[in-house]
Amino acid sequence: MLTLRLDADGVVADDWTPARIAAGGRPRPLVGADRDGSVAALRDLQRCAGLGADRGSAQEADPAYAASIRPIGAALAERMATSHGPGCPVPLRDLRYLQMTYRNFEGQARSGEMVVHRRYARGVTRAFGRLYAAGWPIARMRLVDDFGGDDDRSMAANNTSGFNCRRVAGQRNWSAHAYGAAIDINPVQNPYVRGGSVQPPNGRPNARLDRDPTSPVPAGAIRSGELPVVAFARLGWEWGGEWVASQDYQHVAARDPDGLAAR
Repeated sequence: MLTLRLDADGVVADDWTPARIAAGGRPRPLVGADRDGSVAALRDLQRCAGLGADRGSAQEADPAYAASIRPIGAALAERMATSHGPGCPVPLRDLRYLQMTYRNFEGQARSGEMVVHRRYARGVTRAFGRLYAAGWPIARMRLVDDFGGDDDRSMAANNTSGFNCRRVAGQRNWSAHAYGAAIDINPVQNPYVRGGSVQPPNGRPNARLDRDPTSPVPAGAIRSGELPVVAFARLGWEWGGEWVASQDYQHVAARDPDGLAAR
């Protein structure tokens, strides 16, 4: 996949991501040995065409997946003032701050962050490690506090996020996010659909996608039985795309988050 940036004088920057067209016509970034072989083949073609061997060198590095797990320190607690406060069902001491490598929609490695319950911290890092290895794209991965703790703003920004001490929409019950036991993945490609309501609104074009395992969908959209569903099922989590009354395609969560509440 070649991305070009142009101004009035022509191309001013280029970025090449080795990929293969997968089922449904979607380009999937290559990783590991497949990526190395693609880079080598490109360089052979460049030498044959006299275009120089240094083209594409910016894409040569493919960082290994990295993840870290830390308790919530004082500075981070202050930063999380919009997502955690008095009355939340879990204390900060039961939450963990994760930093994980992910691939953006251009196939580039980026460092993301997330907060989840300590019980699930290691499993979540493993799940995202599987997504990274497979080239599964994530638009961005920031704390919801970067959006003022506003779930609507975070979804509209296509932000993949975890903990947020909030109620279920339209109810008094705590959301699984309030326990650090849920994650929303690529909300624009995977909106929450209930009746005629679609959240975020900019996800409406993806609200009625056929999410059968063999159906073509946009990159980053989750289908039944696909990797994000399977990876989080290993934690005992369920996918909101399989709910009956509504479909929360972005949502993966523990089946009994109430059991994590402070006693």
